[in-house]
Amino acid sequence: MDNRSLVPHNIRDLSPYVAGKTIAEVEDEYDPPQISKLASNENRLGCSSHVQAQVIKAMQEIQDYPDPVSLQLREVLADQNNVSPENIIVGAGSESLIANLCRTFFLNNEEAITANATFVGFFVQANIRGISLKKIPVTDDYRYDLDAIAGAISGRTKMVYIANPNNPTGTYITRSEFERFMRKVPEDVIVVMDEAYYEFAQDVSDYPHSLDFDHNNVITLRTFSKAYGLAGFRIGYGIGPEHLINEMSKTKLTFEPTTTAQAAALAALGDTKFLKKSRDVVKKGKKRLYRFFEKHNVEYVPSISNSVMMILPNTEQAIAFTQAMIEEGVILRRINAFGLPNCVRITIGREHEMEHFERSFEKILEAQEF
Repeated sequence: MDNRSLVPHNIRDLSPYVAGKTIAEVEDEYDPPQISKLASNENRLGCSSHVQAQVIKAMQEIQDYPDPVSLQLREVLADQNNVSPENIIVGAGSESLIANLCRTFFLNNEEAITANATFVGFFVQANIRGISLKKIPVTDDYRYDLDAIAGAISGRTKMVYIANPNNPTGTYITRSEFERFMRKVPEDVIVVMDEAYYEFAQDVSDYPHSLDFDHNNVITLRTFSKAYGLAGFRIGYGIGPEHLINEMSKTKLTFEPTTTAQAAALAALGDTKFLKKSRDVVKKGKKRLYRFFEKHNVEYVPSISNSVMMILPNTEQAIAFTQAMIEEGVILRRINAFGLPNCVRITIGREHEMEHFERSFEKILEAQEF
């Protein structure tokens, strides 16, 4: 018997998400004197100092199942976002909520639309569910082509996924673009606004905070993995109309996120000083990186997230560059899986990490290793 017949074709053909190399992997393989992990858009400052004490306290209840509805956390999030707790669902990170969306709203033969160069986690979860996925090319300046996406909506379309700011490009759609787009979207099509990098975009004057609009078909996703530095806890949340959140609650994995993750998120939300420091480090680091790229005539895309995408002439140079950098201990992310094989994403790190990036870059440039 061919066991492959037991596996649906959409799973057999699936390309799973491949994460960036860990620090331990780079230590084992290359043993560089210094390692700077600038590949995964994590918060290189760590997390709030308030988190540890609350997690230790929560460990006293670790023998019990977590609160399945994250009531305390939802109440705090509701207060901060001026919505009702019934408008909020909490899950094990944005990707878990994306999986929840795919489980909840799709029948067979329905489709979703997104960009061809956006968060690969959406591609994976849509393919797992067997959803027909239309990927619309990004514009020449690496932005969502909302007019083309609106034009691609058909009677089979159930959902449009927009990451804003986009990962991996760092680009964004403006308030006026969002308003114009929503006028074209039928009310029975769900628009998912993935705002994983929302905290870094708050100072951008024309950034469309999706919660400022009154739409019955928009669900906003946010995460504690980026600005709050809780990627290892896996916790995020969705905000949307109560009738849609109710349906998602039916299909959410019952006891996610964990007790310790909920405690960590509550502690992180209370530390506004750490959040400001994280944003300031990213803002300063991006300006520094832009100057460095311009000094060396490196093409890049201005970003409103916590990373910057550099553009190399071809795939071969992108491969050679990331390999040479990792041998120097600088872990970067070549974003071929996102549909941009000649591009590399650099997470903004602490000052000594950005110095390490620059020093290593200039070393391999001098040696003509890429």
